Amino acid sequence: MHLPSLTLAVAGAAALLVPPTPPVAGPLVPQEPAARNESDVRAAALLARVRECTPVSRGRYRSDAGASARIPVCGTRHAVFWKADLDIDCDGRPGPRCNRRTDPSFSGSTAYEQSDGRPLKAERLPYIVVPAPSDIWKYHDDSVRGGSVAAVVHEDRVVYAVVGDVGPYDVIGEASYATAKALGIRPGPRRGGTASEVTYIVFKDSRVTPVEDRAAAVEAGERLARQFVRSR
Repeated sequence: MHLPSLTLAVAGAAALLVPPTPPVAGPLVPQEPAARNESDVRAAALLARVRECTPVSRGRYRSDAGASARIPVCGTRHAVFWKADLDIDCDGRPGPRCNRRTDPSFSGSTAYEQSDGRPLKAERLPYIVVPAPSDIWKYHDDSVRGGSVAAVVHEDRVVYAVVGDVGPYDVIGEASYATAKALGIRPGPRRGGTASEVTYIVFKDSRVTPVEDRAAAVEAGERLARQFVRSR
């Protein structure tokens, strides 16, 4: 008469001993890499080295056409620098964000070209624009040329770029779509850029070859920036 109860008890105990079925794991979703400053040299350290200006330009530049000419190019033994706004250069090889439709002043060429002879691509390559040589300043005289390495500083961010294009002879403060994006500045050619201060530091006698080698620009920029902040 007690067998049914015993059978039920044994069955219940066995059920408790059966491990639960593990949940089926879903596919692993790759995490987006966190945005980070690409430089180990702090923006504050670079800005401290360019606090004082010894002008190397004979005159001053405008930030935009029609603005007052107030911006000198300054120099040290190892670099030249200026502090200006940042206008967007979307020139070179066209893409979905830089083309004649998105940029009314688009040009399909850049002053300096890739190793394959094609123009640079502003959407992909961080580069800065130097003013055309004039009586105000001739950048070649300070050992600056196409492919020279630059550290571009905005707020607490540092981006390494190359000299990639030449602009108007009397205006300064322009960089590629990719440079603006890396600095956290709106990169669009119509409403992008910033009027707040951006510091451009170009290291003398430096050059990335080929000019489109992004990894080489970052490696050289990091090394030159370290030397610059330690120099006197």
